Amino acid sequence: MEWVLADTLLSQSRDPRVLLGALCCEEASAERVETLRFLLQRLEDEEARGGGAGALPEAAREVAAGYLVPLLRGLRGRPAGGADTGPAARQRRRVLRAAGAALRSCARLAGGPQLAAALAEEALRDLLAAGPAPGLDGAAEAAVEVLAAVGPCLRPREDAPLLEAVARAALALALGGDEAGPAEGAAALVAGRLLPALGRCGGAALRALWGGLVAPGAPEGPGRVGPKLLVLSALAEKLLPEPGAERATAAREADPDARRCWRFWRTVQAGLTRAEDALTRKRARYLLQRAVEVSAELGTDCACAPQEGTGPSLFWWSEKKKDELLKFWENYILIMETLEGNQIHVIKPVLPKLNNLFEYAVSEENGCWLFHPSWHLCIYKRMFESENKILTKEGVTHFLELYETRVLPFSAEFSEFIIGALMDALSQSSLYSRSPGQLIGSGSPLGLKLQKFLVTYISLLPEEIKSSFLLKFIQKMTSRHWCAIPILFLSKALANIPRCKALGIEGLLALRDVLQCTMITHQILLRGAAQCYLLQTAMNLVDVEKVSLSDVSSLVMSLRQEESFGRGTSLWTELCDWLRVNESCFRRPLTCSSIGLHETSSLNAYVKNLVQEYIKSPAWEGGENCCMPDWLEAKLVAVMVLLAIDVEGMKSQYSEKRRTQNVLRIFLDPLLDALVKFGTNAYMPLLKTDRCLQLLLKLLHTCLLQGSGTQDDEVFTLLQNFVMSTTESVSEFILRRLTMKELSRVSDLERCHLYLMVLTELINLHLKVGWKRGNPIWRVISPLKNASIRHLQEMDRGQEPTLGRQIQRVVSMAALAMVCEAIDQKPELQLDSRDAGATERFLSSLQLNQTLQKPHTEEDSRCVHPLERSIFFEESSSSQGWGKIVAQYIHDQWVCLSFLLKKYHTLIPASEDEILEPILPAVQMPIRTLQSALEALTILPSDQVLPVFHCMKILVPKLLTSSESLCIVSFDMAWKIIASLSNTQLIFWSNLKAFVQFVFDPKVLTIAAKIKGQAYFKIKEIMYRIIEMSAIKTGVFNILISYCCKSWIVSASNVSLSTAKNYSELVLEACIFGTVFRRDQRLIQDVQTFIENLGHECAANTVIENTKREDHYVRICAVKFLCLLDGSNMSHKLFMEDLAVKLLEKDGLVSKSRTRYYVNSQQHRVKNRIWQTLLVLFPRFDQNFLNRIIDKIFQAGFINNQASIKYFIEWIIILILHKFPQFLPKFWDCFSYAEENLKTSICTFLSVLSHLDIITENIPEKKLILKQALIVVLHWCFNHNFSIRLYALVALKKIWSMCKTLHVEELDALTSVIESSLNQVENMHGAGNAKKNWQRIQEHFFFAAFHPLKDYCLETIFYTLPRLSGLVEDEWIAIGKFTRFTDIPLDARFQWYLSPAQLCELKPGDWSQQDTGSNSGEADIESECSDVQKKIIPWRSSVPDLDLELVFQDRVAKLGKSLSRLIVVASLVDKPTNLGGLCRTCEVFGASALVVGSLQCIRDKQFQHLSVSAEQWLPLVEVKPPQLIDYLQQKKAEGYTIVGVEQTVKSLDLTQYCFPEKSLLLLGNEREGIPANLIQQLDVCVEIPQQGIIRSLNVHVSGALLIWEYTRQQLLKQGDPGS
Repeated sequence: MEWVLADTLLSQSRDPRVLLGALCCEEASAERVETLRFLLQRLEDEEARGGGAGALPEAAREVAAGYLVPLLRGLRGRPAGGADTGPAARQRRRVLRAAGAALRSCARLAGGPQLAAALAEEALRDLLAAGPAPGLDGAAEAAVEVLAAVGPCLRPREDAPLLEAVARAALALALGGDEAGPAEGAAALVAGRLLPALGRCGGAALRALWGGLVAPGAPEGPGRVGPKLLVLSALAEKLLPEPGAERATAAREADPDARRCWRFWRTVQAGLTRAEDALTRKRARYLLQRAVEVSAELGTDCACAPQEGTGPSLFWWSEKKKDELLKFWENYILIMETLEGNQIHVIKPVLPKLNNLFEYAVSEENGCWLFHPSWHLCIYKRMFESENKILTKEGVTHFLELYETRVLPFSAEFSEFIIGALMDALSQSSLYSRSPGQLIGSGSPLGLKLQKFLVTYISLLPEEIKSSFLLKFIQKMTSRHWCAIPILFLSKALANIPRCKALGIEGLLALRDVLQCTMITHQILLRGAAQCYLLQTAMNLVDVEKVSLSDVSSLVMSLRQEESFGRGTSLWTELCDWLRVNESCFRRPLTCSSIGLHETSSLNAYVKNLVQEYIKSPAWEGGENCCMPDWLEAKLVAVMVLLAIDVEGMKSQYSEKRRTQNVLRIFLDPLLDALVKFGTNAYMPLLKTDRCLQLLLKLLHTCLLQGSGTQDDEVFTLLQNFVMSTTESVSEFILRRLTMKELSRVSDLERCHLYLMVLTELINLHLKVGWKRGNPIWRVISPLKNASIRHLQEMDRGQEPTLGRQIQRVVSMAALAMVCEAIDQKPELQLDSRDAGATERFLSSLQLNQTLQKPHTEEDSRCVHPLERSIFFEESSSSQGWGKIVAQYIHDQWVCLSFLLKKYHTLIPASEDEILEPILPAVQMPIRTLQSALEALTILPSDQVLPVFHCMKILVPKLLTSSESLCIVSFDMAWKIIASLSNTQLIFWSNLKAFVQFVFDPKVLTIAAKIKGQAYFKIKEIMYRIIEMSAIKTGVFNILISYCCKSWIVSASNVSLSTAKNYSELVLEACIFGTVFRRDQRLIQDVQTFIENLGHECAANTVIENTKREDHYVRICAVKFLCLLDGSNMSHKLFMEDLAVKLLEKDGLVSKSRTRYYVNSQQHRVKNRIWQTLLVLFPRFDQNFLNRIIDKIFQAGFINNQASIKYFIEWIIILILHKFPQFLPKFWDCFSYAEENLKTSICTFLSVLSHLDIITENIPEKKLILKQALIVVLHWCFNHNFSIRLYALVALKKIWSMCKTLHVEELDALTSVIESSLNQVENMHGAGNAKKNWQRIQEHFFFAAFHPLKDYCLETIFYTLPRLSGLVEDEWIAIGKFTRFTDIPLDARFQWYLSPAQLCELKPGDWSQQDTGSNSGEADIESECSDVQKKIIPWRSSVPDLDLELVFQDRVAKLGKSLSRLIVVASLVDKPTNLGGLCRTCEVFGASALVVGSLQCIRDKQFQHLSVSAEQWLPLVEVKPPQLIDYLQQKKAEGYTIVGVEQTVKSLDLTQYCFPEKSLLLLGNEREGIPANLIQQLDVCVEIPQQGIIRSLNVHVSGALLIWEYTRQQLLKQGDPGS
């Protein structure tokens, strides 16, 4: 059309100057400037053919200088970075584009290079003047257009400096687009317009561009990858020239060849892995594909120089290996393309090709890399960073399996990749989930693969590399905050590396950093297990000659003994053995004293020296005013002493035992000497006494950690004897310090705590060996108690509250509290008679909640040491510091009162009116005491309220009847404290336990239920709040149900169970309890179970007490409680019957719930638990009770339930009918309901009939029952529903076999019918679904292996049947958990818990294995598939859309698409889904346009979901239905054939119709088709041949069939079906 227009204009006038002047004389418009461009290009063409006018050069210069340059200057109005959208902006850009092209023609017509150079220089100045702005202003944009236009007209040699300057400016702009926004638009414009033009200039310009891209000093970084690839894509035709292009050899050699530059390939690799930028990845794939194609077609060898100077090239080509290279890169690009889809079912079949890449990449001859391994790592990095986590896991798994079947050559890049990208990917916890079908606790498959991989990889590393790799690996574990699960499996993998001397002091420090920095917030068991593995790592990998014992002890101190490192555990023994083997190899310190040890080891010398240095009074001794020393040093010394003595025990195992005693004595001599002098040496430095007592405590605590075998432990016995020998001296020292007013500073409160802890430990030791009156502790307790009371009484006499007096008051109260606790826990310490003495009267008359007045600092300052004064101001002057001291004082008051109330609880009256003159006010005036307790709850911090709860537990049962409202207030205030503590792990559980013990005390529950007042309802409210909290915090409900069930069992009287009946909702909720956890929570539970299953192999299991806080233990507790109830006991029987009724009511409510009910949903699980509990209760049901509930049980069978629930209902019906055949008539009635009501439920009752032999086992006369059963079953054998027929046939087979066994003559008439029916179903021919399903249902466990009586046990109910019926593993409760839960004792008939072996050995889904097992031809996923899914990606579409404004035709041409001449008209189609599908189909098959009734449809979500962005690549035209006639007539005039898709009298068969090239396809409305008035406009009607009954297809499907048929015919006409 453009040439036609130009020829028409030229025919009007032969003088081109006149035409040009006419076009330039008026205001510029887009159409006028485009016409000028057409004309100039036509004149340029004539000039090239030699037919141009002689005046053309002058005219061209005039047009350029007088019109086009001023026009471009006038278009500079847009500011830099401003928005440039909208119609005006598009029009302006259109003018710019046309003016630039016209200017290029003028430069060529001008007859010399001067014009082009002048224009280029001016444009370059404008471009440089714009500066480094984020975008292009109007002048710079115009300059880009001018340079793009005239650049090719410049002379390569003469204008080389100018070209280089332009190239540098253009490159700077293009590389500035590393961020979205104006800069990105500027980069796209430069890359799309200017750079290709400069590339065509070749020579200096191209070299300048290439030099700027690959220069050593060029800017690097992730943000530069996208812009660089944009530039490289724009220059691809020059940097990777078209093969076969006619160029001189010299020119080809002079031009840059990107294939030979390693920086180019590193940029491409970086682009391939850009996870966040699909366009950058696309450009990188395009460049790679083009480089391969160019290399193949040029047919010459080439190689890129290695970056490091050694190893394979990043890219190379050899004509001899062309086929192998093409295969490698074809597979490589296919994999990278497929990864773009992010669909695992598409990607997984392609992964075997990745294995092939490794086969190609490694030379079989010398085992070295042929292809650079970084290419393979790009694929893995792309998978690791995918947003699809399934793909990430698949990629990580594939990488970890690399070394299972092959040995790859060493590559530094592999090591860096493992420490970088792989470890980053491994930090995602979700990767460690179990595989489908794996049992809970079986371990993470990925964790196991990681372990195998690391062991194999380390073994293959060169020795000189191994140490640095492991060090970097461990340091990477400290570089971020890792989640618990990844750090656990990484630690486990490290621990399994075979022993080697790989780590020195740096490695040991790195391991310590992992222990200290990365596991602070982890779950305790996972944290403990990780610590165990990290210590094992140190023992396996540390080179002992490079580290000292001091370094080792520092690492050991980083472990938490209460979590991982208890004495007596396997880990402790392993460390002792390691120290024994290596004790002479450790790096020795500069000085080491070993005097007194003959033939000693370095370990013994180190420990002896350690103890001596520790006991020695430090040079920085601060006198009486020094603060308490840190406990860490005492812990270190204690651990090392015990390690050394256990090592000595290992060595002397078969020699004299006395050596152990001697060595321990040598170690502890400095300590024991100091302790013995405590009582006599009044001038011993205070700091020394502190350190000695700290070490004493740590020694005892380390020996007594859980997991230690203290009964036959020689070391513990020796230590105990040594310590007891110092008891008198230590106890006298402590008595003096506590009672002689020597503690008078704030820092002394910590000492007081230390002294009391030591005293408690000494009491415990003497009680273990046997308490004797007159021993040293006995002589200390009474004076301590009396002195404390005396001091407290003195303080109450109104003395001035100085700091010393107040501190002594706190100390005395703490000492008194310790004595009370000791006497409470050890009655042997009781010093006085049961009668109330002076001590009890003093405690009872304490002024409760009395706050300590803050000391007068002005007066104190006269007599207090300056250092002490500063400490006082720093630590206690603040309200918070002094508040802690006061809180501890009040806490100790309540500890004493708790002791008093327990001792004299029988004296507490029900009301205060009964006692006129109380001897013990706190005991005999309980209301006042309870009010004080409420006041204490408001004063004390949450971590100090425990003794208050203990007091309330004693007081509330006494006052609930007389002072109910006060008790309710107590409940409320206590609950608020518990609720506020839910996120405080350390103190929450102890407080919750105390709270439950006082609110749910059996006496409280009994009284509340008896009076049925507000307290009763408040207790139930709190009960439901606890259950609600347990959904968020696992383990809360466990505390409540365990305490209640234990208290009800302990009291076996009828009263306790009658009380329990009032709270049966608690047991009901426990029976159905269990939340559906989030995936991350479930993963943590799985890993914790895995660790627990390791048993003693993991020391954390020995040290950390199993708290039984899993949700399963709530149900286990309730079920074990129910198992202990006695059906012959009336109160027990009533309780169970009441619970059963409530369970059935709950089942009904769940069934009626509108909440979505699907397999493994919360509703499914609750119903499952209900029927499990009913099965447990069933043996205690008698006939009278079943008469009340039988209808509800049968009714449950009619409800549409999940499979597992159906099995339980069927099972309980079978048991009922077996035990009580009287209910058989009701059962037969179930088959008499209207057939419509039985569609979904009849299979339940037919399944029951399949166990008729069990039901009739105890019935002497079976014939009538068999006859009735046959009548019922035969009716259902002819049902139209196939599943019902199957179940009926199974029942029929069972019943008929019973009939034949019993020789029931009355049924002989039915023999032929039944036998032929059964024979027919048994001998079905073929392998169709009917035969398969008949075989499967017969092999189903419920019909083949399950015996309702023999398999009746807890294991079947809670583990086997849920497992076989497809319930999620969360619902399987192994029988081992019932035995491990010891809070409730085992039933005497424990064998009733266990299941016979046959059912247990079945695997889930055994009966349906033939579905999958018969498919032997299924391709192995690991073998390479012959064909894989591949999305069609035209390679030309990989070149970015560099033009910012293109009409659709230009756009699709640039994308490499071919457009047909087919127009699809869907204006009559209403539904967005149909329109979206049609849009996608039209775009895929290249229709020229889709016509719709309204363009608003493209905003519809349903349209977008179906079209998947096709509307962006397909021209959409809006023609409303009323305008269709005019539109069709217009298209007819343009030569289109109008084809309608409709069934009419004259319609043609689609298979017979030949579409013209210019076809318009009119689609009808979804319901009404094409209206009659439009049918008249059609040239032809085409219908789709049909074979079925339904007369029409969906409009989208119809349209798609015709569009494809049109496309197929056009392809055949072109003679190239593959195009």
